[in-house]
Amino acid sequence: MNPLRDSFNRFTGKTRFVVCRLFIHLEGSEVAPMLGVLNQAGRQAIEAEGDLEVLGEGLVDICQNLLQLNTYWQSTANEGDVFWDEGEAGDYANELFTDSASRYLSEPDFGTTLEGQEERFSLPITRNLIVMIAVAFEGEVPALETCLTSVETVEDGLKALINLHYQEKYRAIQVQFSPAQLGDELSNDQLLLNFPELIPL
Repeated sequence: MNPLRDSFNRFTGKTRFVVCRLFIHLEGSEVAPMLGVLNQAGRQAIEAEGDLEVLGEGLVDICQNLLQLNTYWQSTANEGDVFWDEGEAGDYANELFTDSASRYLSEPDFGTTLEGQEERFSLPITRNLIVMIAVAFEGEVPALETCLTSVETVEDGLKALINLHYQEKYRAIQVQFSPAQLGDELSNDQLLLNFPELIPL
């Protein structure tokens, strides 16, 4: 973003939009319960037909659980841009949403159920989990407009995402995750192939 143009747009009273995406890679057998949190938030979002208040509450729950699991964070990545035009911000948000959805096993099927208790006990447990959070919001949040390449900066970023919900600044929220459901696995090779932007913490 051009600093001079940024200052001019702020001076003229234009609304500033930020669109950004955060990847967090967790590793360990203890991260599987996080899939339950993610799937529950996804079901609630579908039932609420995309209501931003419900999406925001789900995001708060996801961020709080991620913060509690920070010892399992292995790598991260983030990207984003600033816009002064709502249409351009929306187009970029859609690009990020579409890309996240195309990642390996990132589309949960909420219509399927497990048949039989024996099958439930034999499900493999993934050791890798990627959470992709893409948001669009109004204003300026330095904690999300920087490289999140340390545990401390990621923690600050997640806390900022929580605060944005309570400040009612969100314009769009999308959470994707891979693998998308219990029983799917994300191998180390698949991780490298489908998420090359990740940087070790």
